[in-house]
Amino acid sequence: MPVAKEQIRQIIADNNLSSVADVYSLLRDSFKDILQELMEAELDASLGYEKNQKGDSVSSNKRNGHSQKTLKSQYGEFQIDVPRDRNGEFEPKLIPKYQRDISGIEDKVISLYSRGLSTRDIHDQLQDLYGIELSAEMVSKITDRILPEIKEWQSRPLNPIYPFVFMDCIHYKVREEGRILSRAAYVVLGVTTEGYKEILSITVGANETSKFWLGMLNDLKNRGVQDVLFFCVDGLPGFKDAIQAVYPQAQIQRCVIHMLRNSFKYVNYNDLKKFSSDFKAVYNAPTEAAALAELEAVKEKWGKKYPYAVSNWENNWEDVSSFFQFSGDIRRIMYTTNIIEGLNRQYRKVTKTKSVFPSDSALEKMLYLASGNVTKKWTQRYRNWDQVLSQLILLYPERLTPYL
Repeated sequence: MPVAKEQIRQIIADNNLSSVADVYSLLRDSFKDILQELMEAELDASLGYEKNQKGDSVSSNKRNGHSQKTLKSQYGEFQIDVPRDRNGEFEPKLIPKYQRDISGIEDKVISLYSRGLSTRDIHDQLQDLYGIELSAEMVSKITDRILPEIKEWQSRPLNPIYPFVFMDCIHYKVREEGRILSRAAYVVLGVTTEGYKEILSITVGANETSKFWLGMLNDLKNRGVQDVLFFCVDGLPGFKDAIQAVYPQAQIQRCVIHMLRNSFKYVNYNDLKKFSSDFKAVYNAPTEAAALAELEAVKEKWGKKYPYAVSNWENNWEDVSSFFQFSGDIRRIMYTTNIIEGLNRQYRKVTKTKSVFPSDSALEKMLYLASGNVTKKWTQRYRNWDQVLSQLILLYPERLTPYL
């Protein structure tokens, strides 16, 4: 129950409180006293009578003094007197026999680590707030506690079908046997048939290769993903072959935004605004035929000056143009990998303090914890998802309806 205002005023008067430090000290001492009384009450309940009031109790067991125990709490360290019984039957539930840390400090360490704080920052935070010393090695050991959880998450069963799957990777530096090596964090994100985003997997491996992606796709298949309607990806040699080897029915959509960025590399800055404006007519066209006509117009205007900027689209048209056959609601989902780039930005935000990770598992831990923080905010379905799903069912009835 909340403390009444009158009681609070009386506490302030009785203890001459005049600063935050005084309040903190009072809370610390009160916390210890309350724990002490709760443990005494636990023993009373276990014995069946209160201290010095055995009365008609038939129990032969009795109190047998106390043993001291040093506890770590959010109010720092202090000693408590744990009551004992003569028969050794009393097992405190409030503070179990071998527990010495009641601060929830491990959860605090993991929470701070998930937000990208370095082990030094975590040490300083805990020292300042709770007066607790925690070495970098201890922080690492505490966060290692989630490694089995990560392994279980990475192998969990997945849905049999995802209408949309996005794939990308982020590059990091990891120390291995005294050398600093490049590592890629392979991220796969799906959209469920209910219209919600879900991170399907995060795997740390060698630099981005189509061979590794093939392994990732086979992993999805082994975990229960039988079909994917659309894969939305950035360009990577061999990516298309890897997808078709595992999911031959899936359509592949190259990210239009990435295609534009690749083209912009070859365009003079002074022409960039006009070039970009002209290209909008290509990817905003109502049909593929209209888009090809607009691309031809762009080629006539800019082809001689920037040949590669245009030929890049011509050479990859088959993988860029998939979205033209669909309505605007479906197009908005599949024509760009912004959904996964937004996720990657969150990863970079929490990993920016780490120029080099001490190991692959340290990188996996941070990305997994960051994922948990990000997905807590994913509470909304895609806009107009009911219409999107209805159209997909009409287009792919045999593939979708068995799983709905």
